[in-house]
Amino acid sequence: MLSVVVLISGSGSNLLALLEAADNPLYGARVLAVGSDNPADGLAHAERFGIPTFVVSPQAFDSREAWADMLLANINHFKPDLVVLAGFMRILPSNFVQAMSPNLINTHPSLLPAFPGAHAVRDALEAGVKTTGVTIHVVDEGVDTGPHIAQREVEVQTDDNEHDLHERIKSVERELLVATVKDIAAKNIHLASLTN
Repeated sequence: MLSVVVLISGSGSNLLALLEAADNPLYGARVLAVGSDNPADGLAHAERFGIPTFVVSPQAFDSREAWADMLLANINHFKPDLVVLAGFMRILPSNFVQAMSPNLINTHPSLLPAFPGAHAVRDALEAGVKTTGVTIHVVDEGVDTGPHIAQREVEVQTDDNEHDLHERIKSVERELLVATVKDIAAKNIHLASLTN
C-alpha cells in the first residue's frame, strides 16, 4: 500500500478526489496526512476523512530553508512513500526537494514545458493557444521543470475566460492525479527511473 502525504494551499479539490479514491481499499494508496502553508479551507476535507493535518506557515520562520526544514520534519513524522503537491502554491527550496526527490510530485494546469509558473491558465489564454491541459511531474529545483509523469490535453474554447477554462482543467487534473497515484502504487510508474 503506497502511503501519501498531500500538501495544499487552497480549497483542496485535488485532495478531495484523492481522499475519495483512497477510501476504496482496492485503490492501492492511502493518505496518511495533509499539510498546508496556511489554514487552508481544504484541510476540512482531511478532517472529514479522519486524516491528520498540519500547518507550517512561512511567516513564522526567518528563512525559506528553515520553513522547509520544519515542513519536512512534519512530513517525515508520517514516513510517506510519496508527497503530492495538490495546489500547493509555494516554491520549495532545494534542501526540501533534495530530501524528497524523486518521490515528490506536482500537478500543473498546462502542457509543460509551455506556461510554467503561477499563472498558467491566464498565460495560455493570452497566448491564444487552441489546446492546453494538465501535467503531473516530478518536482525538481526549478519551477515546473521536473520530468513529466503524465499529461492530458484540454481544448480551449473560443469563449473561454480564465475561470471557465481553469474549472475544466481542474476536472481533468483531478482524474489524472487519481490515475497517476494509482499507477505509482501499482508500480506501473517508477519515479526513480524518470530522474536518472
